[in-house]
Amino acid sequence: MEKIKIEQSSFTAFSWFAAWLFSIGFLQLSFWKGVLALVLWPYYIGLYISALIK
Repeated sequence: MEKIKIEQSSFTAFSWFAAWLFSIGFLQLSFWKGVLALVLWPYYIGLYISALIK
């Protein structure tokens, strides 16, 4: 039977979220533009990285 190792990456997630908050504040986005950025920006990052991998 194989052992399954589960790693917690809460520090990475917190760092990512803190960077998002800093970026939204630095760009002086309104609340709704900030929410939209949090939702849509990862999608565009994924598209860009998937194009680099191909």
